[in-house]
Amino acid sequence: MDAPHRRPKKARLPQVAAGLGLAVAISVLPQAFAQETTATQPRSVTEADPTAELQRERDLTRSELETLSRTMTLSAEKAESLKQNIDALEKSTVSLRSALIDSANRRKQLDKQIAASGEKLADLNIRRDKVHGSLKERRGLLAEVLAALQRMGRNPPPALLVTPDDALASVRSAILLGAVVPGIRKETERLAADLQELATLSAAILAEKANFATTVTNNLEEERRMDLLIVENDKLSRKTVDELEAERRHAKELAARATSLEGLIGSLETEIASVGEAAALAQAEEEKRRAMTDEQRQKAKELAESGVPDKNRIAPAYAFSDLKNKLELPVAGEIIRQFGDADGTGHPAKGMTIASTPGMLVTAPADGSVVFAGVFRSYGQVVILNTGDGYHLVMSGMDQIKTRQGKFVFAGEPLAVMGEKRVASATALALETDRPTLYIEFRKGDQPVDSRPWWTATGTGKARNDT
Repeated sequence: MDAPHRRPKKARLPQVAAGLGLAVAISVLPQAFAQETTATQPRSVTEADPTAELQRERDLTRSELETLSRTMTLSAEKAESLKQNIDALEKSTVSLRSALIDSANRRKQLDKQIAASGEKLADLNIRRDKVHGSLKERRGLLAEVLAALQRMGRNPPPALLVTPDDALASVRSAILLGAVVPGIRKETERLAADLQELATLSAAILAEKANFATTVTNNLEEERRMDLLIVENDKLSRKTVDELEAERRHAKELAARATSLEGLIGSLETEIASVGEAAALAQAEEEKRRAMTDEQRQKAKELAESGVPDKNRIAPAYAFSDLKNKLELPVAGEIIRQFGDADGTGHPAKGMTIASTPGMLVTAPADGSVVFAGVFRSYGQVVILNTGDGYHLVMSGMDQIKTRQGKFVFAGEPLAVMGEKRVASATALALETDRPTLYIEFRKGDQPVDSRPWWTATGTGKARNDT
């Protein structure tokens, strides 16, 4: 009789079903929902451009983690313990340099873990925000259904068999519930899954932040150990402080007069004694290799690759041309410009550029003598290595240089540390990032060459020529 009057409400059954499902789900997981909605503030979620959203989240996460890193310090007790450990080391060139390379390698691995934590946290935050967004979209429906449930609580439907007068109402209630229950179950499962995922993601974010803090602490410890080892290693230098300072001033004067990289390299290797000696030794080593027969050269190569190169060496253990597909990138990060790409001035790039993170360690990709370590024109802080075989490696964009010219370094030795932000240099033009960037240029004679053939396939392999 009154079916025509009740029929319009059937159109609201799916909404009622969804609302009832939400209510049931909230009763299942009230604590998790309350914690998530009060303890976390979701970031804005944009569906239009997932790539831009990911990049924004990465930048935001990176900024938060960098702020956290700056607040962390090494305890006085740990610093004193490290000093005592270094004091107990054998004070020889071999032992100190071996310890220095091992320390630098551990620090680079920690750098990579820090970068990986940032990527993981960005991904977790995006997933959490999407769940938050889904719940937020259903907030209005939730309010409507809760109000309906309150009305039902004040005037509950009759039981199925109570009195004959209630039979018709009971049948109607049974029909209504039969139509609604499948929707309730579906929405209940959906919301329960959302809330469970939200709780899981939040727990994962907290765990990853704790892991990040531990990694940063370990990195601070390794940084302190490495700095102490550098000081001890420098004490073994045969040159006096005055001699080193005189060479540094002379190199600065030469850099001010030079108008190009090749001009700078040429003047340094002819006018700075320690640099010239290193270049002469590298040249002598190359001449010895060229004088070998093919059989002798092959045996020497096999011996070097299967054994331990001389840790007292003052020339590269390998011909640089033989190190293709063996070099590790000098800093943890992502390659954002390759040799030959547009450099922002209408010319092809002469080197590659890696976007890194503040405080990341830069190490020597291969054995070589330090031709220059200082500021050069628009390049900013520059380190130039003579790796023998007619090759030079140029790196710029760092902040703190931890080596000196005239010094022979092994692959994996620390050279510098990245700064807090991108250096405004000629090599960093038109880069769509404000992250610190390392520019790397390989030169054969006076011409830049593509460095890609030398790096490992993933850019993370090792060319540890010392072990």
